[in-house]
Amino acid sequence: MTKIEVNGALLAYDDTGSGTPVVLLHAGIADRRMWREQVGPLAARHRVIALDLRGYGDSELPPTPFAHHDDVAGLLDALDLPRAALVGCSFGGAVAIDTALAHPERVSALALLGTAASGHEWSEAANDLWESLVGEVDPEDFAASAAGEVRFWVVGPGREPADVDPALLAFAHEMDQRALAAELALSAVDVAELDPPAIGRLGELRMPVLVGAGAADVPDISRLADRIAAEAPNAVRLPDVPNAGHLLPLERPAPVNAALLDFLP
Repeated sequence: MTKIEVNGALLAYDDTGSGTPVVLLHAGIADRRMWREQVGPLAARHRVIALDLRGYGDSELPPTPFAHHDDVAGLLDALDLPRAALVGCSFGGAVAIDTALAHPERVSALALLGTAASGHEWSEAANDLWESLVGEVDPEDFAASAAGEVRFWVVGPGREPADVDPALLAFAHEMDQRALAAELALSAVDVAELDPPAIGRLGELRMPVLVGAGAADVPDISRLADRIAAEAPNAVRLPDVPNAGHLLPLERPAPVNAALLDFLP
C-alpha cells in the first residue's frame, strides 16, 4: 500500500504491474481489497491502481469539501498519468461515470460492473425487496447493518446465504462494517455531487464502455446496465454473470477477468 496527497487528502492505493494504466474503484460496501482477484491477472498487461476512495479503507477524510470524481482526476495528476481506464463496481462505477463526464479527456475507457449512477432512483420494487429481505435495521449498529446489506447485495434476492461461499460472506461483512463507518464520517463532510447528474447524460460517454451485472443481483442493477448500454454510444453489454451478486468481481473472478482483459486498451 502507498499513500499520496490528492486534493489535500492522503489517499491509499496499491500500484501493481506496468503498461497502460487501469484504476479500480470499489463498491460503497467495500474497499480496494474487493479487487484482490483482478490485480494479478490485469497486472500482466497493465499498470493496475486499486484506490481507496476518500474516507474508505486506508484513505484519509479531512473535514474539507471535495468530490470523489475530482479525486480520481487528482490521483492521475499526482501519478503523472494523462489518461487511464476506469473499472468501477457499484458506487465505484458511479464515481467512474462521474469522472468520465467531468474529466472526459482523462478517461480512455470505462468498465462498469454492477454499477450505480448519480441521479438514478431506485424502484419501489427494490425498496420492497429490502423490506422483505432485511427490514428495519438500527443504522448505529454497524454489525447488523452490514449483515443486512450483505444479505441484500451480496447474496441477492434469489438466493439464500447458504448458497454463497461463507468465506466470501465473512469478507464482505468485514469490509462493509468498515465502509459503514466511512459513510457515517462522510455524512459530516461536504461531498460535491456531479451537476447535472450522470443519469441524464449517459449519451455524453464517448469512450468505450463495458457494462455488466451479476445475474443474482437486485434486478434494478441489471436494468440500469441495460440503460447505460443503450444510451452510451460506444457501450457493450455483457451477459449477466451467472450465480453472481453485487460484488461479482470478487465472487466470479474468472469471467470478469476474461471480459476485462478482452476489453481494456
